[in-house]
Amino acid sequence: MHTTQPPKIVLASSSPYRQAIFKKFALPFTTFSPAIDESRQENERATDLVERLALEKAMAGMPMFDNALIIGSDQVCMIDEEVLGKPHERDVAIEQLKRASGKQVTFYTGIALINSETGEHQSDVEPFHVDFRELSEEEIVRYIDKELPLDCAGSFKCEGLGIALFNAMHGRDPNTLVGLPLMRLREMLEKEGIDVI
Repeated sequence: MHTTQPPKIVLASSSPYRQAIFKKFALPFTTFSPAIDESRQENERATDLVERLALEKAMAGMPMFDNALIIGSDQVCMIDEEVLGKPHERDVAIEQLKRASGKQVTFYTGIALINSETGEHQSDVEPFHVDFRELSEEEIVRYIDKELPLDCAGSFKCEGLGIALFNAMHGRDPNTLVGLPLMRLREMLEKEGIDVI
């Protein structure tokens, strides 16, 4: 008697933050690092950008994985209608946090799931809003030097000391802020017959 193997779950991300979040589901998974062009297209809205990139990241795994559910995710941070990327340098991180001080910053996280057998996909964008408190330059510099959030959109790590920079957070799923909206992902996995509980 032939039994159908359940699909492998693949996370199209090398991010240790996303991997740590996905582990909350206690499902076996593998990862790969998708090599895609993450450039923003001319006049592309932030929400369209993250949804497109999440889908492209998941699609990059199609040739590599048979019978798999491939998950892609991408995130942008917006302040005053401008996209803030990963700072990569200390001075850029300091400037980003100076701009965020006392303002609301919006994070858009694109999530996509592709079934490599059927080619069917699901995708969505989850917003999350963070109200920054007023920050002194000394606080900003101390924070940057303590946590080194140079690989994080918006120059902070909310799963660490970055939480001390906020007055309030607003959104459906706090995991969205770290880059992987688990509540929405659970719904997508459930549609594919995967029960996380």
